[in-house]
Amino acid sequence: MRILGIDPGTAHTGWGIVESKGLKMIEWGIVKTDVSSSHPQRLKKIYGEIREIIRNYNTQVLAMEKIFFNVNAKTALSVGEAMGVCMLAAAQEGIEVYEYTPQEIKQCVVSSGKANKKEVGEGVKTILGLDEIPAPDHATDALAVAICHALKMIKTP
Repeated sequence: MRILGIDPGTAHTGWGIVESKGLKMIEWGIVKTDVSSSHPQRLKKIYGEIREIIRNYNTQVLAMEKIFFNVNAKTALSVGEAMGVCMLAAAQEGIEVYEYTPQEIKQCVVSSGKANKKEVGEGVKTILGLDEIPAPDHATDALAVAICHALKMIKTP
């Protein structure tokens, strides 16, 4: 099963595709939006690119990092909107969406819900057998989400 992991954001939405059998990395990247574009145009770009990725890589599942409410409510709302357009793209392509908290993802990838970015990156690199940690961090985080989903599916028949 091909899993599309998403690390949502309006400036950068990270994505990574993992094949669950053997935990093999297929591809990764980011959807970068132009800060000078209107918010609706940025969301439209995220939606369009995620939908194309689903189609082009024949992904069967979308796994996403759940929103983490921080001090800045405006940022949280914006990230929530990016999540929504990713969910819409998945729904329109007929694939299921799963959400995981940052702690769940870290626990799966590094065995510690309090791991830092570098530790998560090293975990992704090791699990997927990569030579380097993917960059930028948004792509690494998206691959971590996909890994988390794959590992959760193995444990849950």
